Parts: sequence; C-alpha cells; structure tokens
Amino acid sequence: MDNKPPASVQADENTPRNPLDRAIVRIGDLLSLLFIVTALISFYEVVMRYAFNAPTTWVHETASFIGGALFIFGGIYAFATNKHVRVVLIYDAVSAKKRRYLNIFHHIVGLVFAGMLAYSAYFTAEESWFAPWGDFRLETSGSVLNAPYPALLKGLLFAVLCVLVIQFTLHLLQEISSIRKSKDV
Repeated sequence: MDNKPPASVQADENTPRNPLDRAIVRIGDLLSLLFIVTALISFYEVVMRYAFNAPTTWVHETASFIGGALFIFGGIYAFATNKHVRVVLIYDAVSAKKRRYLNIFHHIVGLVFAGMLAYSAYFTAEESWFAPWGDFRLETSGSVLNAPYPALLKGLLFAVLCVLVIQFTLHLLQEISSIRKSKDV
C-alpha cells in the first residue's frame, strides 16, 4: 500500500504558498540568468588567458561573488517552492494530518534557527559595512581588484535571513490556520 499523496497533491505542495513566496520565485527565476553571465565571463577569462595571454583581474572574484549571491538566495527560493531538505523517511510514513504537525514543528525550529542566524549575520554585516569608529566603509577582498564583494555578500546574507524569518512565520501561521480549519469542518 502506497502512502504517498497523488501527483496533483504533490504539485500543490511545491507551489508558492503566499505572495512573498511568489515574489521570491519570480525574482529567483530572473536571478538564475546570472548563472549564464557567470559562465560567459568565465569563458571570456579562459579565452583571454590562454588565447591572448592576457588574464583578467576581475573575472574570478566577480564569478565567485555572483555564484555566492545566487546560492545565498537559493535557500529562500527552495523554501518558497517547498523543495528544501526534509527527512522523508518519517514524513512520507505518516498521515497528512501528522504531516501538518510535523510541518508546525519544522517551522518553529526553523524560525528559531533562522532568527538566531539573522541575529548573528547582523553583527557580521555591520562589521563589514562600518569601521570600528562608525564610519561607513565596505570590507573589500584585499586582492588586486579589491572589490567590496565580502561586504555585499554579508549584507545579502543578513537580508535573506530576515526574509527567511518572515517566510517561516508566514508558513507557520498558514499551517496553524489549516489545522484549525480542518478541526472546524
């Protein structure tokens, strides 16, 4: 006997659940085009280095920055589309009602964890955006390019973790609401 829900139910579970999730998916779909940009500038570097013996100073750091930024954003994208990591050994073995309770537990734990990460990321971002005496100064890579990519990534990480806290809150409220509605019927 198969306890898995029908394909239509699984498809519904993977659709964005609220306006924030829908916005994240739209933005993520647009940002995914930056992977092509990364591949193109990396190809440019290879051609310049090996065909013309004229390596660039900016491609490696820029490609790493774009890739890092996209992977940071990928966390909230995965959560918005319900494709995040889950222990399916337990999740698939229980009824739909018990899955809702597991979801509530997951959202509470995730909310606490994301909140602690956001709190910590704030201080990391603050240190990379401001000098100890308070002046605005972006942390740079220290390379020949010396781009402010480390500060930008740390700021992005803080912003994305704040969005993740909001996502967990919305999902938790939606899950509690769905349990209350199922008990009222």
